Amino acid sequence: MTPVKSSTPHVTLVGAGPGDPELLTLKAVKAIASATVLLVDDLVSDAITAHASPTARIIHVGKRGGCQSTPQAFIEKLMLQEALAGETVVRLKGGDPFIFGRGGEEVEHLQTQGVAVTVVNGITSGLAGVTSLGVPLTHREHAHGVVFITGHAKQGSSDGVDWVALAKTAQQAKLTLVIYMGMRGASALQAALLKGLRAETPVAIVHQVSLPTQRHAVCTLAELHQTVAREKLASPSVIVVGDVFKGLLEMQNQAASTVQQAAQG
Repeated sequence: MTPVKSSTPHVTLVGAGPGDPELLTLKAVKAIASATVLLVDDLVSDAITAHASPTARIIHVGKRGGCQSTPQAFIEKLMLQEALAGETVVRLKGGDPFIFGRGGEEVEHLQTQGVAVTVVNGITSGLAGVTSLGVPLTHREHAHGVVFITGHAKQGSSDGVDWVALAKTAQQAKLTLVIYMGMRGASALQAALLKGLRAETPVAIVHQVSLPTQRHAVCTLAELHQTVAREKLASPSVIVVGDVFKGLLEMQNQAASTVQQAAQG
């Protein structure tokens, strides 16, 4: 497939998923292959950009928590510039563009400048990470809903998450909490959640979701910060809190007990 330039200004925001190229949707693969210009996030792997045409121009616009990032205003300006120049522009973003991917901001900016936008959803890491452990986000016995939430507020904003209120709601309504970008504040996050959730509430931390380097740890909420430090888990990771992990935590504890008994025997 040979990409062609666009007759009218247009940008496609494509969700690249959590990292495994086999988790791309067919629609995402087609959009990537049709692009003459791709603006690619830092966490998007070479295995995914390999679907692009050899003639496409690939521009890396890294955005990674805790590191120096390409300013959002610059990315939006670049998208607009390339679209107005007639390029077939794809903005390739990790996960899903509309789940903590700033897709909403980019759509608003482009549309106010008269540029049409199409969004192609991707599998978000909060879902893929839990699924990789064989656990659902919702379960009739353990979780009646799920909340996707960021642990990283907008820079300079005072509108932080009321974690205590959220924890109390999650306890009462039986909700699973999927926390993105929460690793740097894991200790404070744990302290706040313990004011509304039981100390024995199960937690999973999944690092580098869906990649060959994926690692995870399952613990109780009371052990969250200790586990993160001991296992040397860092970004990019998702923290998932909820009773959907009860069975997995019990199996883990039973296995540890069996090993301990064998060592003592």
